[in-house]
Amino acid sequence: MTLIDLTAPKTIPSRLQALPVAIIGAGPIGLAAAANLVERGIDFVLLEAGDRVGASVAQWGHTRLFSPWRHLVDPASQRLLAESGWAAPPSASLPTGAELIERFLAPLAALPAIAHRIRLGVEVTDVTREGMDRTRTTGRSQAPFLLRLRTVDGVEELTARAVIDASGTYRTPNSLGSSGLDPLGIADVEGLVSHALPDVLGADRAVYAGRHTIVVGAGHSAANTLLQLDALAEQEPGTRVTWAIRNATAARVTTSPDDELPARASIGARVDALVAAGRIELVDRFEIVRLGRGSRDASEESVAVVTGRRGDGLETITADRIVNATGFRPNLEMLREIRLELDDIVEAPRRLAPLIDPNVHSCGTVEPHGFGELTQPERDFFIVGMKSYGRAPTFLLATGYEQVRSVTAWLDGDEAAARAVELELPATGVCSTSADTPSGGCCGTSAC
Repeated sequence: MTLIDLTAPKTIPSRLQALPVAIIGAGPIGLAAAANLVERGIDFVLLEAGDRVGASVAQWGHTRLFSPWRHLVDPASQRLLAESGWAAPPSASLPTGAELIERFLAPLAALPAIAHRIRLGVEVTDVTREGMDRTRTTGRSQAPFLLRLRTVDGVEELTARAVIDASGTYRTPNSLGSSGLDPLGIADVEGLVSHALPDVLGADRAVYAGRHTIVVGAGHSAANTLLQLDALAEQEPGTRVTWAIRNATAARVTTSPDDELPARASIGARVDALVAAGRIELVDRFEIVRLGRGSRDASEESVAVVTGRRGDGLETITADRIVNATGFRPNLEMLREIRLELDDIVEAPRRLAPLIDPNVHSCGTVEPHGFGELTQPERDFFIVGMKSYGRAPTFLLATGYEQVRSVTAWLDGDEAAARAVELELPATGVCSTSADTPSGGCCGTSAC
């Protein structure tokens, strides 16, 4: 399978001209794609599985981003909002996820040019070509895309001239098992495992106060939750924190002191200091193989029993709660009938993968890229935003904004603008997160 010829002229078959571009996901990147399409006069429909725009962001809305506002507002969106009298937030301040929605995403979605094209509560379950599975080639690029949707009223289908998949990865976390599979016994601990970035100091406080929590994962989400749990332990007696990682160190939460985003520069040192002080128990080289449910001594209250391979033997940790902060992966099942060329390791578009490999690159060392790196064998189908990074945790919102600017230019036939990809990211040593408040920060989770 080969990618399409990027030197071929961009023409739209006549039967497709009346159809909209379908954008999957009304998060920051999906809304930025919409703003760029508005500026170019291209019709679109924006499909969001949640009941509000930025639904995934809202789930970690208590978390403070480490990127300031100047890196969080898409240029095309800012131009549209400025026409409505919108006042931009202070460029150097650091918003929470909730503030990102309230002060940017919600006003953008409310603009008349965008609002009537948004459909909420619509989950895209499948994407294909009308009348064609992935094996059929003749006439393929002239056939409309067909999206199957699950709504409150049932299942329906929608056709589109192009598809921009900005659905993100937050809804599809990695497994707790080091093998990539769910550990044996995962069903037995249902209700005792939390998604990444729970609101430990707010809405979820009662779940963690006075209890023992295991945080599994060696990256940004884990570090944020560890800091929140330590803050809770200072306020609530009996609160205990264990940090389980499968490697010897958690290198991804360490940054250089000259990081251009100061809010993320200190997280590694802060977590290390808590470990050294005995406030966080670090269990390294721990590979989870089995989960089970037990009960507290002299009570019927359930606890999680976590068994892991450590060295040549097995060790068991018992806790009240497990936080899965092992990262995220793209939902590719919905794209089974689309012709994709993805990297075998990272599951990102093949041309993009070498630029974002987390073993080499941080958030600030990714090279500028656009439609060329995102192009798939399926013409006019693009994966953008966090989902385009596959399993790599190095995504920055500013990167996604540049992606959709380039992609929408290509869809408009403006090849010069599509190829003129320029982006200057804040430099860093290793992608990581932090903030001067207990809320922490976020990178590679949903936005940063």
